[in-house]
Amino acid sequence: MGSNNNKGKKWLKVTGIILLVLLIAGGAYGYTVYNSFRNAVETMHEPVERKTEKREEPVELVEKEPFSVLMLGEDSRRGEKGRTDTIIVLTVNPNTNSVKMLSIPRDTRTEIIGKGFDDKINHAHAFGGVEMAMDTVENFLDIPIDYYMKVNMAGFRDIVDAVGGVTVTNSLDFTYENVHFPVGQLTLNGEDALKYSRMRYDDPNGDFGRNTRQRQIIEQVIKEGASLSSLTNFSDIFQAIGTNVKTNLTFDQMMDIQKNYKTAGSNIQQMEIKGQGTKINRIYYLLVPEDERLRVQNELKAQLELTNTTASK
Repeated sequence: MGSNNNKGKKWLKVTGIILLVLLIAGGAYGYTVYNSFRNAVETMHEPVERKTEKREEPVELVEKEPFSVLMLGEDSRRGEKGRTDTIIVLTVNPNTNSVKMLSIPRDTRTEIIGKGFDDKINHAHAFGGVEMAMDTVENFLDIPIDYYMKVNMAGFRDIVDAVGGVTVTNSLDFTYENVHFPVGQLTLNGEDALKYSRMRYDDPNGDFGRNTRQRQIIEQVIKEGASLSSLTNFSDIFQAIGTNVKTNLTFDQMMDIQKNYKTAGSNIQQMEIKGQGTKINRIYYLLVPEDERLRVQNELKAQLELTNTTASK
């Protein structure tokens, strides 16, 4: 899916997920760490002006209510401002101590809310910024989108390197961008982890194989980021996050998450949404059948402890 210029953008999710892990697993590591984190949050705070129709009242983190986060990834270095080729929805439930993570393929065809026509879901941000992206994903999944995190690709390598690299078990021997990845256990730095996650065309499972490798890296980054051994690098981690992440979460809300949802981050469950690739007017789209969309919607609603009363558009 997409052009070679878009390769690897799904890795933007790593920075956002590390941020979430630091919130729910980081705890109070001391005054210096606390201040560094506060400064990073102040740098990245960017509110949005919208009100979801999927909730009668905003989610109350102090009441330990389940909530959702939309992760958007863009790569401003390539001059492609606007399109978010990484679209991840995290739903966090403290009662089941779980996080469900859904990757929405960037070529998914759906209604762009506020425009009134169907297009690739990753175009929503280009048309109307974070607000339109949140509205469009909310409509597609029929769940409230409570918060967002937008991540720039420039932070990816820094995050992986800041946690000391990652170790993965590779099941497919391949070479990508002059780096050989043999079968077996591999220890990767930020640059090689990005390349490991990018390869798609030589994988017999295509995007699904690439998604598996991405999930491997994510899980290991989470493991390393939440470990005590990473504390010596907390300054580098916070600096990379503060520079490359924007979110409407406030510092106080993040502290509420750390206090009330700390055990949920240890149980991250991956979700996939499937569809059929096709071309319409010579443009590639992923068409998601309605029954598949409803299946995903119902699973997310259950995770958020919502009733299935809202109607999909």
